[in-house]
Amino acid sequence: MAGVALCAYGLDQLSKYLVVSNLTEGETVPVLGPVLQLLFVRNSGAAFSLASGMTWIFTIIASLVIVFIIWFASRIRSKAWAVVFGLLLGGVLGNLTDRFLREPSFGMGHVIDFISTPWIVPAIYNVADMAIVSSMVLFLILSLRGIGLDGSRAGKANADPAEPDPMATDAAETATPAAAASGEVAAVAETPAADAPAAPSAPSAPVTPTAPESRD
Repeated sequence: MAGVALCAYGLDQLSKYLVVSNLTEGETVPVLGPVLQLLFVRNSGAAFSLASGMTWIFTIIASLVIVFIIWFASRIRSKAWAVVFGLLLGGVLGNLTDRFLREPSFGMGHVIDFISTPWIVPAIYNVADMAIVSSMVLFLILSLRGIGLDGSRAGKANADPAEPDPMATDAAETATPAAAASGEVAAVAETPAADAPAAPSAPSAPVTPTAPESRD
């Protein structure tokens, strides 16, 4: 996330430096005819020149957003979500730098805008605005696809179990009574008959008395 944020922030600040150094405020430079133009303006409002004149409010909001992203960053485990929050952090930080460091005063500075595409939107914007909008688009895509902050897809873990095969179920139901019957037969064969009469024992041989010895 930090790498994406640094790239977005660096491109934004470099492009603004080049515009301020080489263009006159209000000057229009066609790049691709009416499709893409460079128009240097100073914006006191939000992205795309919205709500001009409320600079201090956007300075506070942008500061809170940056604090939240830094606090929330430890929960991000997905590369895709890292790109989302990296673009958002870099874009917000790029415009916030203008708020703090540019004229007319600290915290009330005007943001440098210079990209004009009238066939898309009539407003003028900059690289930071593009990063913020791109992060919002990616946010919606990942949310609609159910991708969590850890990269897992919602519903995969809670997927419904597969329906049982009806043929296998019928076969199991048919085999159950037969197995039960065979089990009962085996149990009867192995269990001794408790009520059967005991076999008579053989009669003992008669005892012959011994004659006493005669004494003279």
